[in-house]
Amino acid sequence: MIALAGDAELDEGNIFEALLEGWKHDVRNLWWVIDYNRQSLDAVVSDRLFGRIDAMFEMMGWRVVTLKYGRLLEAAFARPDGHHLREWIDACPNSLYSALVYKGGEGWREHLHRDLNRYPGIRAILEDHDDTALQRLMTNLAGHDMDSVLTAFHAVEDDRPTCFIAYTIKGYGLPFAGHKDNHAGLMNLDQMAAFRRTMDVAEGAELEPFAGLDLPGGRLAEFLKGVPLAGSRPRRHDAAAVAVPSSLPVPRGTRLATQEAFGRILGDIAASDAAFAGRIVTTSPDVTVSTNLGPWVNRRGIFDRAERADTFREEHVVSAQRWAMAPQGQHIELGIAESNLFLQLAALGLAAPLFGTRLLPIGTLYDPFIKRGQDALNYACYQDARFILVATPSGITLAPEGGAHQSIGEPLTGLAQPGLASFEPAYADELAVLLRWAFEEIQREDGQSVYFRLSTRPIEQPRRTIDPDLAGAIVVGGYWLREPGPGAELAIAYCGAVAPEALAAYAAVAEDIPQAGLLAITSPDRLHRDWRAAQACGEISVAGRLLMRLQPGAGLVTVGDFHPATLSWLGAVAGNAIVPLGVDRFGQSGDIPDLYRAYGIDTDAILDAAARACLTALRRTADFLL
Repeated sequence: MIALAGDAELDEGNIFEALLEGWKHDVRNLWWVIDYNRQSLDAVVSDRLFGRIDAMFEMMGWRVVTLKYGRLLEAAFARPDGHHLREWIDACPNSLYSALVYKGGEGWREHLHRDLNRYPGIRAILEDHDDTALQRLMTNLAGHDMDSVLTAFHAVEDDRPTCFIAYTIKGYGLPFAGHKDNHAGLMNLDQMAAFRRTMDVAEGAELEPFAGLDLPGGRLAEFLKGVPLAGSRPRRHDAAAVAVPSSLPVPRGTRLATQEAFGRILGDIAASDAAFAGRIVTTSPDVTVSTNLGPWVNRRGIFDRAERADTFREEHVVSAQRWAMAPQGQHIELGIAESNLFLQLAALGLAAPLFGTRLLPIGTLYDPFIKRGQDALNYACYQDARFILVATPSGITLAPEGGAHQSIGEPLTGLAQPGLASFEPAYADELAVLLRWAFEEIQREDGQSVYFRLSTRPIEQPRRTIDPDLAGAIVVGGYWLREPGPGAELAIAYCGAVAPEALAAYAAVAEDIPQAGLLAITSPDRLHRDWRAAQACGEISVAGRLLMRLQPGAGLVTVGDFHPATLSWLGAVAGNAIVPLGVDRFGQSGDIPDLYRAYGIDTDAILDAAARACLTALRRTADFLL
């Protein structure tokens, strides 16, 4: 694997998080080529940065190869007094070097004459070079010298990770080369014409592939046919889909949390001999046990390039977790760096097109810490990587741990992130249906990754059988847990762990409004995307068909342990008088009843919202009649 990065990009801290993780896992067959042009977007990078880069990579076990000077400069250094020229360049501050690159031969001559004129050999070098030749000499860095680059590349013959620090000039050969403001620089027409002439490209031949080159086009074309990227090997592989069972086991129990249900479902898969279980790879940033991956890991093991014994087990120390490591392990344990988690999921999720081997990656983390790796998550989806993200526990429902571990806006990430379908089921049987669907979705040609937001709150499970129609509704995003009657004036729509409060509020409302309905939403994201798509083509959305069961303009209360905007858009689907409830400020420590009451998502808050929604609906009706 070969990556190209700029020197200024090494200011990103998550690069060094990735380096450390790579050291832990003994990464191999990896090259990084650092374009060391000493410029960022707005300025010039700090002097002597290369020394820090060098030390950082070497500390992580990498080989560091520095490509600094090209053949012309090396030849000049070999002349009498040439070592003084090398010392002068080595000591030259980055900002001065960049400024002199921009000023050109005249600028170089002025400074070299002033600083090194006492050396006869340097005077000879200056006399032998006019301004154009001097500019060419002083900018002859190894990163622009293909012989130097190829020599360095061919010298690496093992699989040790290698960092090449390649000195270059930003904007090399252009009129604004070296200028600190050149990042968005564009040449004018005269400059472009001059550049074309220096490249020996005839006017009108700018798009000819071999224009300006001094070898016959036919010879170059023949050579290019044989290079690896143009060979017969495919750049993108097709991997056969992995068959998924027709159903996944629903965990037994009258009271379950969705996080517990996830762990038990995955544990049952691990214990089975199903072929698809061998393609599942899990990974987690140091929260493997606390996100209920323990049963899976105990049966499938932790991945390591070498066999590593479980010392606690060998020393007869009782532990529920088996922590032996081996190359056959199917769980990759990461340190506390969520950005690394999403980089890992991106890599695993691209295994099919890159390597022709399909994997079914699952990553778990605490829901609020999605924000830590959101940049890597975005680019993973942008690259069409396919994986399952299980974020748990979530919301203020994680009551005792306070605001540091509680989440608010993450469902809005699920709503907004392209290439990622998000779900927040309330019940274990819903999760079993959705997890099975997710294993197929991440393999579909037009599929996407899937994000589950789960909870540690055990709630009463419904006694029911999931038929195909209900399973389809769960996947699409919503269904009536309690059907509304004809001309219903009110509905309560809930999502996730607040199901008990929604059920209690519905029972109280139904005494006065027996036609009221209770809408279970498993995916605000899927319903929202379907609504947007239906708007675009003039059709009725899934959410629209659900809400058509109510009378026009009926009251609607939405509630979830998340930002109220997650469901507030439902009011625009059919023009309902909506009161959205949710959490829009930092949480605090407490128990669930107290926190739900304080943040306005408990049963009483839902009842108050229902009264307001009905009153608003009545006022609208009265205004219409008037």
